[in-house]
Amino acid sequence: MSHLIVVSSDAMVGEDLAYFKTLSSYLKCFQGGAEITNVSSIYPSVTFPAHATMITGMYPEHHGIFSNMQLIPGSDPTPWQWNYDFLKCTDIFRAAKAAGKTTAAIFWPVTANNPAIDYHIADYWAQGGTDTTLQAFARTGSSPEVLEIVKKHQHLFWGKEREHPSRDDFGMACAADIFRTFKPNLLFVHPANIDDARHTGGVLGPHLIPAIDDLDRWLNMLWAAVEETGEAENTDIFLVSDHGQRDVRRNISLNVLFAENGFIRLAEDGSMDSWDAYCLSNGMSALVFLRDKDDLCLQKRVYSFLEKLLDEEVYGFSRIYTEEESRREEHFGGPFSFVLETDGYTSFGDYLKRPLVRDLSNEDYRFGAATHGYLPNTGPQPILLAKGPSIRKNVVLSGSHIVNEAPTYAKILGARLPNADGKAIEEILV
Repeated sequence: MSHLIVVSSDAMVGEDLAYFKTLSSYLKCFQGGAEITNVSSIYPSVTFPAHATMITGMYPEHHGIFSNMQLIPGSDPTPWQWNYDFLKCTDIFRAAKAAGKTTAAIFWPVTANNPAIDYHIADYWAQGGTDTTLQAFARTGSSPEVLEIVKKHQHLFWGKEREHPSRDDFGMACAADIFRTFKPNLLFVHPANIDDARHTGGVLGPHLIPAIDDLDRWLNMLWAAVEETGEAENTDIFLVSDHGQRDVRRNISLNVLFAENGFIRLAEDGSMDSWDAYCLSNGMSALVFLRDKDDLCLQKRVYSFLEKLLDEEVYGFSRIYTEEESRREEHFGGPFSFVLETDGYTSFGDYLKRPLVRDLSNEDYRFGAATHGYLPNTGPQPILLAKGPSIRKNVVLSGSHIVNEAPTYAKILGARLPNADGKAIEEILV
């Protein structure tokens, strides 16, 4: 049986390819295959909604992932949408299992506890206190056999479980061992060090070179495992990405204004007491939730308040989408009532108390020198590279969409995603 490997290099863009094409992993794994630049992301262009689209072939209005974060107003930290059952539809792993394939995933978002993944290390981490890495991975789907591989490599990120590139060193080493040991038909892995480098230092610049070098090293390590198994001639490999980034200049927390205008009530210690409207950051966009989405009076009050802020042109957003407008124009629907789109240089926070405007820092992906979450037709664009027995040779294209990726994998595997919004990218398939 054939094999399909998908590596999602978070926030890799077309501008990275000139340097990447000089490196040995490109020459070995991708040269002479298929290349697509200017691949469109979804709105909002953030990691978890995008990666949900990349495994379902559906837009957020259908798969249900509206943010990296869960909606728990006032929580600190805010839990992420880790679990596969946040998805409202099927995915490529369940489709592959139905087609009789074995599956693996390492650090792929929105997959925790997915029963269709045979060899799994979820995009998850220890949750503080006495929790450990092994306990965290065990309760989110790692089998005893996979936990042995985790034990072998956990020294690579011990004490740095959420830092890059340490987390990616660990994940890619585990991915190589999982392929070497189990030879799954489908393997998805998600390194995020390029994304982190952009958050830290900006969209473009020499600080990207070490991050791309790391990706090169990891791809060589993974492909060496494929060659050791004797399966190189039977393996398709994809290198894809989820979104680009844009440079930002400031961070604004609109919940401060909600609190000062009665939409949020704070306790004496400054924590949230109750709320009628709440702003959840998606980086360079923000979702506004209402306590009662069906309360038409509250809708009008909040929309009127947001219009006044918009008219003043100083609060960081350039447009207010209603949920209906974002669904109609950007295939983005959900339990929110409004979406606020950046003015092009502002990101948003969730803070409840002043200062309204905060200095940028990389304490959170939303607050660094660059970030994402904006309309996907702006800024540097994602890429897709592929090579293998199912891929046409020397195909160079410009323009596709990440919604088409899962249907493409399904066609290669002989699997079915009949309700997907996207279509297989026939131009790259033999």
